[in-house]
Amino acid sequence: MAYKITDRCVACGTCAGECPMGAISEGDIYKIDEDTCVSCGTCASVCPNDAIEEG
Repeated sequence: MAYKITDRCVACGTCAGECPMGAISEGDIYKIDEDTCVSCGTCASVCPNDAIEEG
């Protein structure tokens, strides 16, 4: 199951830089492409705001 970014996101960009699949895109808050995400959890482990959870 793909991860999702919650409204706790402050758009710091940490997750996007660490995603090995390039599944995270920038916006007001970042978004994870469900079709590209392989559920590795890297993004969640580096998020300083705990804004990423399994969806």
